[in-house]
Amino acid sequence: MVDRTLNYIMEGRYFKTLTSGRTDAMVSAEHAAFELFLKEPLEDKDAFLALFNYNLPQDIRALAIKEVDADFNIIQHSKIKEYLYLFTFGEKCHPFCAPIMTTILDDLDIHIMKQGAKLFEGEHYLWSYCYKPTENGVYTREISQCELVENDIYTANYFPEKSYVLRVKGKGFMRNQIRLMMGTLIDLGKGKLSLQDIKDSLVPDSKIKMDYIAPASGLILNHIEFE
Repeated sequence: MVDRTLNYIMEGRYFKTLTSGRTDAMVSAEHAAFELFLKEPLEDKDAFLALFNYNLPQDIRALAIKEVDADFNIIQHSKIKEYLYLFTFGEKCHPFCAPIMTTILDDLDIHIMKQGAKLFEGEHYLWSYCYKPTENGVYTREISQCELVENDIYTANYFPEKSYVLRVKGKGFMRNQIRLMMGTLIDLGKGKLSLQDIKDSLVPDSKIKMDYIAPASGLILNHIEFE
């Protein structure tokens, strides 16, 4: 939709876009970014941003525009991403919650899930948390923050009384990594896995397969920070 909107407002002038990374279908984003290549600089960035927003679909909003030099590459440039995973448990929620919140009908032990989340912090071998890993993948990665807390970010009058957020921050994430981490914590909360199972999955060359991928609808790309 971004390229379609740009094609309309550029009126045939050359442009090319490059995004900072893909997300799965049904994943939301509070903050995302793309790089726009033009043959000539924009005359009025504020006017361009206003026109771009006017023509974008209602579920996309452009927040800012910034000029970068020719050496900048949005994919290769060092950046930190923060993801949130919003969920609740124990009862079926109002249907309006479905686009951004996952509901687990079973009871969950939130206390042990909080302990499990902290195990992901630091540098670990994350083969177990990559969808369809290959022989050539780089699986030793660092997660600078991973915590599970009560949700005080998103509110609505149809939300359940209590909901929770898994907050994960790091420089690079693999396909379905956050959803596999969340799925593992859900299985931990159900008693299907132990804290030791998670510890064992994080050691070098571990080939323990975590196969529960949490639903996409609870995942939110919250922030991208370029270094």
